[in-house]
Amino acid sequence: MNVDLFDFTLPNDNIALRPAAPRDSARMLVLDDAGTHDRVVTDLPASLRAGDVLVFNDTRVIPAQLEGTRGEARIGATLHKREGPRRWRAFIRNAKRLRDGDTIDFGHGVTATAGDRGDDGSFLLDFAGDEPVELLLERAGRMPLPPYIAAKRPADARDADDYQTMFANEPGAVAAPTAALHFTPDLLAALGAAGIGHATLTLHVGAGTFLPVKADDTQDHRMHAEWGRIDAATADRLNAVRAAGGRVIAVGTTSLRLIESAAGDDDVIRPFDGDTAIFITPGYRFKGIDGLITNFHLPRSTLFMLVSALMGLERMQAAYAHAIASGYRFYSYGDASLLLPERQG
Repeated sequence: MNVDLFDFTLPNDNIALRPAAPRDSARMLVLDDAGTHDRVVTDLPASLRAGDVLVFNDTRVIPAQLEGTRGEARIGATLHKREGPRRWRAFIRNAKRLRDGDTIDFGHGVTATAGDRGDDGSFLLDFAGDEPVELLLERAGRMPLPPYIAAKRPADARDADDYQTMFANEPGAVAAPTAALHFTPDLLAALGAAGIGHATLTLHVGAGTFLPVKADDTQDHRMHAEWGRIDAATADRLNAVRAAGGRVIAVGTTSLRLIESAAGDDDVIRPFDGDTAIFITPGYRFKGIDGLITNFHLPRSTLFMLVSALMGLERMQAAYAHAIASGYRFYSYGDASLLLPERQG
């Protein structure tokens, strides 16, 4: 499909620079078979059904942005995928000043040697020393805010909490699964009281999630691989929910992409442990999920393509036009949407 089909104009005023406070006070646009409805996140228990289950991503964001020097040159690095105990792939700012074998000094006793440059422009970085890389990042790194926020303000102490979900447990992401930022213990308790369960999986979100689609046709776009895991108990539980007539509602596109990677053509979700580079565009048949809670996404992005695959391109274009006109807040710190398509046969 032509990527231009997924374009729209978003005013800068609609881009959220801070999350709603409290988190579950954010607005929520609901799309279901009855129409389009303006709600708030605290309405979620009444918007779902007893027997449904929400699936959260329990990845934890690491301080994956580094600033350093190679000689006189300033080098910025954003880690995006672990390749070994001390080896990460990283997108590099000022990459023209970096060569294979160069050493970057990130300060605080943290150095790394640049390795080969990939087709996507990223470099392999080998960190020196014996300490776990996570400890090095705690010293020298900072929270990797999305570029559309970082361009407007620097990361600060608030972001260390604001950019983590209440489910964050498994360190390794360089971007938050932001749909889950709306959830609070009180909301989770209210959902439980309404008979709506929850489960977790792990997908370590990479910085590739922010890369623009440069191809003119979706068939020519290459997704970045991300590592994820669904254990056998979780897979069995999700299959049992659907068999009993409940719905599996992914919280965030990361949860959705991992479930769909684990689901077979027989609509059975199986345990999964490995990389996924699944790219979902209109025409895709969903196999493992029945709905999605997600934020509002960038024009021409793979994530707007995904929600268009779930609900239909024309309906999502209309929904986004309504959201923009109604002052919904977009992107990572923005408002939510609940997408409930008709169940596919």
